[in-house]
Amino acid sequence: MAAYGLFIVLLFLVIFILQIVVCWRIASKAGYAGVASLLMLIPLVNFIVLLIFAFGEWPIEARLRAALATAGGAPYTGPPATI
Repeated sequence: MAAYGLFIVLLFLVIFILQIVVCWRIASKAGYAGVASLLMLIPLVNFIVLLIFAFGEWPIEARLRAALATAGGAPYTGPPATI
């Protein structure tokens, strides 16, 4: 029975660490500091952070828009619409 309990604890620890790594990578690719992903561990705050990630303009989008504007390219209007 103790081995089963140890297995469950280790499983939850692996899932917890995987969640931190995945959220860190998503925040980094969006242009936010990776540390911002640690806010996903706080109840209720994680929902607000998720809404900001989903509906807010990412820093990487702002930099892309600025780069295209200085290069004389077409203005960035966001990702292409999917059907």
